[in-house]
Amino acid sequence: MPLPLNPAMQATDVSPVPEAGRWIAGRRFPADRPLINVSQAAPVAPPPEPLRRAMAEALMEDPTSHLYGPDLGLPALRSALAEQVSAQYGGLVRPEQTAITSGCNQAFAAAIATLAGPGDEVLLPTPWYFNHKMWLDMSSIRTVPLPTGPDLLPSPEAAARLIGPKTRAIALVTPNNPGGVEYPPDLVTAFAELARRHGIALLIDETYRDFHSREGAPHPLFEDPDWDETLIRLYSFSKAYRLTGHRVGALMSSPERLAEVEKFIDSVTICPSQIGQRAALLGIRTLGDWLSGERREILARRAAIESGFPRLADRGWRLRGCGAYFAYVEHPFALSSDALAQALVEEASVLCLPGTMFEPRGAASGARHLRLAYANIDADGIETLFDRLARAAFER
Repeated sequence: MPLPLNPAMQATDVSPVPEAGRWIAGRRFPADRPLINVSQAAPVAPPPEPLRRAMAEALMEDPTSHLYGPDLGLPALRSALAEQVSAQYGGLVRPEQTAITSGCNQAFAAAIATLAGPGDEVLLPTPWYFNHKMWLDMSSIRTVPLPTGPDLLPSPEAAARLIGPKTRAIALVTPNNPGGVEYPPDLVTAFAELARRHGIALLIDETYRDFHSREGAPHPLFEDPDWDETLIRLYSFSKAYRLTGHRVGALMSSPERLAEVEKFIDSVTICPSQIGQRAALLGIRTLGDWLSGERREILARRAAIESGFPRLADRGWRLRGCGAYFAYVEHPFALSSDALAQALVEEASVLCLPGTMFEPRGAASGARHLRLAYANIDADGIETLFDRLARAAFER
């Protein structure tokens, strides 16, 4: 007799990025048409040399880098991040309101674990970030889809109609994954006010905050001295300093909630990566100019997407959202996006993710869209990508 499986885990959809990776496993692509992989929103280049050198020195010369550290992260990193966010947002964030986590996904999981249990509800705008939906499913927490408008922005008024007695939180991602759109400050403020009125949490995942097109603070929420009564802010060092494999994220909330987060972390990873934390700390202290250059490059790629898209628009494609690492596009074909994405591997040597991975099962909108993650292709690569998509010939 086979061992039992958790029904909630069995009911959770497969992870999209590994699933897409199986579409190209063992496949060889023509020399004149190599694979363009726009499926994953993660830099593939290594961290900048100063970070690699510091990490190597810590590995070889600092014995404490091999030991368990504080569950909520190195005090120096917590302090540096709190100081940085206070300056960026014109508010006050204290070190005791800041925790370091093993990546931003763990920050989300820990926050949800402090907020909700089986049968509770969390609102997620659609299209949603699939790992958020997966964690809620595995935790037997009901995801309440919050449809977005033509501009991919969620409506606080629509959210208000979905809030019920079991609602525990609203989770936003800005700049958005998968849509790329940046939520305007007044919209973020409206969601914070809505959450406060209903006594629920507002989670804001700002993984891509460092690549925001706006100068200055993306929202004013940290200006409120009582921000931690409603807001839970999530962040990732992975994209900023190319530390994806070292798993360093952050969670900001009240000290009382972080005491609960500590229980979660101690039961899962015990502490974040010691080497990764040291790299993140050095990044905050010394790599501001380097990160500004990374931001300019991503914004240039965004501009290349927007300026080059008319050739696809002439063929019936539609650019729904663009920003940070992502373009979210509507295709003109009769094929559902899940079938189209796999067909594009064969016909165009392009690997991307279908909108069905970001929407409720059976949603018509998911079938019409693709996500293109352009973090690892430059302007020339974007032009080649658009050439291949423009030549795609499927039934309409």
